[in-house]
Amino acid sequence: MECTVSWTGASGARSAMGFMAETGSGHVIAMDGAPDPERPDQSGQNLAARPMELLLAGAGGCTAYDIVLMLKRGRHEVLGCTVKLTADRADTDPKVFTRINMHFTVRGKNIAPNVVERAVKLSHDKYCSASIMLGKTAEITTSFEVIEA
Repeated sequence: MECTVSWTGASGARSAMGFMAETGSGHVIAMDGAPDPERPDQSGQNLAARPMELLLAGAGGCTAYDIVLMLKRGRHEVLGCTVKLTADRADTDPKVFTRINMHFTVRGKNIAPNVVERAVKLSHDKYCSASIMLGKTAEITTSFEVIEA
């Protein structure tokens, strides 16, 4: 796996702290920092997601992928799956994630809550590389709800 991240501020872009990432699969992702009026040459302009937001989103995508895959493999009629992640970060550098909650909402037909609970647990404990890696610095909690479609 590879990714190339390039600073866009050097090319006269509007944001002094903007970056573009090109993934090994050929996709492009924009990143930017928060605006800081006191240090405009060292801040972003809120033109794209922050890198840490993308890290959190990646963990959400990884675990949601696991959940949907497990439910489909179990021949469950899953029609929707969302995960809302909320996180706290350390106050001092490095400002790692210290707490993350993942709340899953699974929508489908006749999906028993214990099936979703098992899928969430398997993703959390065994399959989701991103959340397992983040779990080295953050306490990760999960919750879920099942909505009958």
